[in-house]
Amino acid sequence: MTLPHPRTDAGATALRRLLSAPFEAVLAFDFDGTLAPIVPDPRDARAHPRVVPELVALARRVGAVVIVTGRPADVAVSYGGLDGVDGIVVLGHYGLDRWENGRHTTPEPPAGVRDVREELPHLLERFGAPEGTWIEDKGHALAVHTRRTADPDSALELLRSPLAALAESHGLVVEPGRMVVELRPPGMDKGTALGRFVAERGGSTVLYAGDDLGDLAAFDAVGDLRGRGVAGLTVCSGSTEVAALAERADLVVDGPDGVADLLAELRAALASEG
Repeated sequence: MTLPHPRTDAGATALRRLLSAPFEAVLAFDFDGTLAPIVPDPRDARAHPRVVPELVALARRVGAVVIVTGRPADVAVSYGGLDGVDGIVVLGHYGLDRWENGRHTTPEPPAGVRDVREELPHLLERFGAPEGTWIEDKGHALAVHTRRTADPDSALELLRSPLAALAESHGLVVEPGRMVVELRPPGMDKGTALGRFVAERGGSTVLYAGDDLGDLAAFDAVGDLRGRGVAGLTVCSGSTEVAALAERADLVVDGPDGVADLLAELRAALASEG
């Protein structure tokens, strides 16, 4: 196996530093579309079969391995097959809750989420949401999916403005994604969660891999960390559905299969280093 070469100087510098000082590195990953293939029903998502063994092996060789996801942390743990696995931290709800070494900590959701939960079905009916539109209740957030409709893009466009207005009326914000709009509390995103985690753990290098628009905030956080002397490598788990992330990434791989390959290549490179 040969490690791919980042297409930017900043990314190449970060990769070299990661290999030379792995215990000063934080490796961070989105879940859906990055560690797990995208599926029509997100309740059926499961980690790529090669991912968890590679993450476990890498966790022994680097400073920290963390999954940053919009899912509840315990759901990502279950879908990722991480029950009983130590050494991997999961930041759920964009950092609002946390799973680490078998312990799950989570705050109570704000009142706005409860109110939106009650109103959302009526809004979808009022605006004629097409068949196949469905609501995913994440506890601290609610997501409206259109992937299973006849025309997912048109359905998403139909609902985008009403959902934004509903969120605003209850003090929530919207997070767009791949055939989904999420309504969630403000103040936390993947960038904030990543920045806080790196500040907590310290280190000289950070790698972040994601696939969707919500990961742009984490890419921004990597840029901010670079400005403070932390080497950063951004990886896009490539998809034909989202081009914006690929355009900004230091390295693009071929979806979760490519992420699994990258993890294996990193593990092999670190093993050869010592």
